[in-house]
Amino acid sequence: MVVDHGRGRSGAFVLETEDRTALQLLAREELPGLYALARRLAGADAEDLVQEALLRACRSYGSLRDRQAATKWLRVILTNVWRDRLRKGYRDPGEVLVDEEEGFSLYRTLIEEDPAPYSDTLHIDFLGAFSEEDVHLVLQRLPAKYRGPLVLRYVEGFATAEIAEMLELPLGTVLSQLHRGRHRFEREMWSYAEESGLLSELTAAGSGTASAPASGSGPPRGPEGTNAAGGARGVGP
Repeated sequence: MVVDHGRGRSGAFVLETEDRTALQLLAREELPGLYALARRLAGADAEDLVQEALLRACRSYGSLRDRQAATKWLRVILTNVWRDRLRKGYRDPGEVLVDEEEGFSLYRTLIEEDPAPYSDTLHIDFLGAFSEEDVHLVLQRLPAKYRGPLVLRYVEGFATAEIAEMLELPLGTVLSQLHRGRHRFEREMWSYAEESGLLSELTAAGSGTASAPASGSGPPRGPEGTNAAGGARGVGP
């Protein structure tokens, strides 16, 4: 547990030896997943985000009652650090107009612009051409208000109600950000494919045009069956 009276001269909290050892082991186990989440949320500032999150974890370690919940506990702390940094003016990609987000569909664009023969699976081929690093780079193009909910929902697997609590936002706001964020993510994926040459490679390989997915079919699928926002919990860039 945290010893409140045991502060050093620097003002840092002091943990009992047993707790300090347990926290060190926990941090070592969870560091890869924490860094992956931080990189998706904050890009180049991921290391700073993880360091601050671990400091907060040290201060509040006594509140962790269930060791089985440690993974989620640390991810919530890291998300809270990211949220607080944003509120303090943490840098973020530029905003876009709502009309621009709502007016773009990856699948409709594939239908209208791809010159190759018709294929029912082009959207799968298209998304499958993205590496994990490609997906990470596309995520970093999104404004934080969209990137955060998308990562927490589709990569980390948090429920929308949990995301709303972590980000201290109304549930309706989170749902709206997820909807708009998916449109923006599609737009950025298409732009990235054009810029990186992926689109030309697919066309040259003879892939065809995809039909739009049915309404309510869920987010686009990414490489190897993962969702296009970055994969399963704890996997990805």
